[in-house]
Amino acid sequence: MSDSLSANSLSQPQRIVILVVGFLGWAFAGVQMSITSIAMRPATQDLMARVDTLDRGAFLELSKRSTAEKKAEKAGEEPTDPLTDAERDQYESWRGNISEWYSWYVCAFLFGAAAGGLLFGRIGDQIGRKNAMAASIMCYSVFSLLGYFVQSPTQLLIIRFLTCLGIGGMWPNGVALVSEAWANLSRPMIAGVIGTAANVGIFGMSTWAKYKDVTPDDWRWTMIAGGAPILLGLFSFFAVAESPMWLAAKGKGPTDDDDEYYNPDGDDDAGPKREYTTGDVFRSFLGVTVVGILLATVPLLGGWGSANWMSPWADEAGEIANPPQPDLKAKVGQARSLTGTIGSFLGGWIASIVGRKRTYFLISLGALFSAQYAFWFTVPTDSSFLFWVSALGLFSGTFFGWLPLFLPELFPTSIRSTGAGVSFNFGRILTAVTVFATGALKTLFDGDYALIGRVTSLIYLVGMAVILLAPDTTDKNLEDD
Repeated sequence: MSDSLSANSLSQPQRIVILVVGFLGWAFAGVQMSITSIAMRPATQDLMARVDTLDRGAFLELSKRSTAEKKAEKAGEEPTDPLTDAERDQYESWRGNISEWYSWYVCAFLFGAAAGGLLFGRIGDQIGRKNAMAASIMCYSVFSLLGYFVQSPTQLLIIRFLTCLGIGGMWPNGVALVSEAWANLSRPMIAGVIGTAANVGIFGMSTWAKYKDVTPDDWRWTMIAGGAPILLGLFSFFAVAESPMWLAAKGKGPTDDDDEYYNPDGDDDAGPKREYTTGDVFRSFLGVTVVGILLATVPLLGGWGSANWMSPWADEAGEIANPPQPDLKAKVGQARSLTGTIGSFLGGWIASIVGRKRTYFLISLGALFSAQYAFWFTVPTDSSFLFWVSALGLFSGTFFGWLPLFLPELFPTSIRSTGAGVSFNFGRILTAVTVFATGALKTLFDGDYALIGRVTSLIYLVGMAVILLAPDTTDKNLEDD
């Protein structure tokens, strides 16, 4: 590819603006992720009470008595105030409904982000990375603000789905734009920076929630916080430069004398390269697309389908602790996102030194060990619990420094945004289905969060197997496609 078509045709200030906006856009998407973990359970209790499907005061009282009863039975003592059969049935019904709504909100996030990745990913390949990125930021900001006004669990479910369309669109377009603007030698570091962004947002929101409690009486402020980047979206439309690689790909088209090559199997001598279309993601690149989907599914499912249950587990434990610990769920979010920030920043750099495939295998192994230990040998009120949450955050965060480096390398410029978006967001679809099934597991396992975590964290074993099937892109140069 000629120099005029390379990332170097951007000025240094233009490249910095792209990086900063891409980082902030994904960081505010991280704020939305944190809102899902921190605010959806309190919001459910508030909204269920508003539609007369929950008596909040009675629920809290029954929750405390149920915990005291279980502690007494575990100690071999007679409970002082045991629940009657009718009270136990009512408590379990309310608790099950809250958990079911929480599962629905997580699924709304995942399905919404998946649909948004497909929608905005295709838009990014058609009208430009920066325009699609700006539209994605506007989408999650506007609908988050509208979430302030919801009055029922169903209304919140719809709003969260629409909000998360923008989150899904931000990832493929932001990653594609930044990857193409900062090509080659700087890409491992840039991948780490972008991978870090979401954890910075999660940590920031978790820290805020530590000092300003998110309760059934006071959760709507999180919707306003999620809508703050609306100005960033407007700025992106007018001040961010377009990817010159995308401009070149759209204006170039296939020619008979084109001597550049691209082959999904990595053979640079396979023949003349053509302009690929969106459909080629599922045709010419079907094999690498499937591998990309599976590799993205593992950390997503490990996070949303396994580790994410640590937040409601901690929320529930904090409510009934003596004295109560309303900030325990925020501490879990902080612990997980702080080390996740470090891991995601180092992910691309480690992969460039150790190798793409070996890095993925090792972090899968580390995440598996950390999750299994946390769910087998600790509870949220233990002093060691946050340590193991941090360890899991470190390994799981490293995935998200690895993915922005690896996924764009699987696809040529003309379908890079779509290909990366399909890989990441089909992973979200598979995760959403599993998360909903996990909600059913909660009922099956009688609300045992630890048992759910032990089962679902085995997904990291799948990652250790799938990475063996992936192409090795360690020496891939984006400008060579």
